[in-house]
Amino acid sequence: MEDWVKEGLENARTMKSPDNWYLRQPPGLKVFQQIAADAFEALPDEFRERCQDLVITVEDWASEDMLDSVGVDDFYGLLGLFEGIGLAQGGGDLRTGQRPNRIWLFRRPILDYWAGGDDSLGDIISHVLVHEIGHHFGLSDEDMERIEAAADR
Repeated sequence: MEDWVKEGLENARTMKSPDNWYLRQPPGLKVFQQIAADAFEALPDEFRERCQDLVITVEDWASEDMLDSVGVDDFYGLLGLFEGIGLAQGGGDLRTGQRPNRIWLFRRPILDYWAGGDDSLGDIISHVLVHEIGHHFGLSDEDMERIEAAADR
């Protein structure tokens, strides 16, 4: 690498920019999990109480089986996923051999969505989390779209 390029990179790393973005990297899984945990803790108590057996997992990507299960072809096309039986469909009554309901948050697609928009990362994670919790409650995508549209008015 040319000396002038090295010098330019070094100068950029020491600049006094807001939050020193020259040195920042996107949050890893551990930080992302903490943001999701904070978003969950910020929900109303009665909302969280209905989620006591719900497992929230953060991964970089959805598996191919997960993508296939919802008809998505692109790894960047799935930000979150609910697996299980919604509470309205009897999912709150765990039976022998039944796995607990689980919400998956996919870090890399969420980061990509964040990079292309104006919303904060915390807002996006919260939105995806609440959307998937809606499925845990037994709501369909259409139900949640109507609720979100009403809330935006």
